[in-house]
Amino acid sequence: MKEHKPLSSKKPPAPEENHGLIKDWIANVRPTLNPIVSDLDKLIRAQLVDPRYSIKWGKAYYGSSKWGWCIELVAYDVSVNIVFLNGQLLENPPALGGQTRYIKIKGIEELQSSKIHAWIKQSCNMSGWAW
Repeated sequence: MKEHKPLSSKKPPAPEENHGLIKDWIANVRPTLNPIVSDLDKLIRAQLVDPRYSIKWGKAYYGSSKWGWCIELVAYDVSVNIVFLNGQLLENPPALGGQTRYIKIKGIEELQSSKIHAWIKQSCNMSGWAW
């Protein structure tokens, strides 16, 4: 596996092949946000090759053995943040954030955005945060 640059001084989550831990996390998200998180999970998994998953700090992490961690999902009270851990490398990246970039999703209809689909696809196919 290619060596990835650390995202921060924090120790990254340990990668696992078992998607069940993400399913459990999704089941515990607020009912109003559950459809958003479920659809994001499907969109992200469709783009990952040799996927890896983790839950740390109450957040869901998605990555691959080839690229490391690429996306973090965070469910708050009224929105879900998609954090692109390699966000500054994305083409036309989201405006929010620094090295990492993120967007806030408040409604399921927002997931129809071609920008979101493009960012997920790009993020899942480039180097991310090492583990």
